[in-house]
Amino acid sequence: MVTAPGTARLLIGNSGEAVLELAVEPWADTHQLPPQQTWVVVTHAPADGSWSGTLRENEPFQVDYRPGSITVWVNGNCFHLTDAAGNTIDSADWNCPAQGRAS
Repeated sequence: MVTAPGTARLLIGNSGEAVLELAVEPWADTHQLPPQQTWVVVTHAPADGSWSGTLRENEPFQVDYRPGSITVWVNGNCFHLTDAAGNTIDSADWNCPAQGRAS
């Protein structure tokens, strides 16, 4: 979902009973998504407002699933993670604009 200009959000849910590895590329950043949780991957477009796209131009995300793991390719210039309520999951600073709520 693209919301504010240049901001895109992707919900990633784990409806299983085991922890799911979430890898965020191209940063090689990994997290453990607990069962029955939903997180939000947020990214911001470069200054020109375009998304580089992985398979097609102007796509903010590409998602690859394998048993036990999900890889999200982020095509913005940064990312941050929140839970579904907007609480920060990882406070790593990837040079993103102010990290607001996910909703």
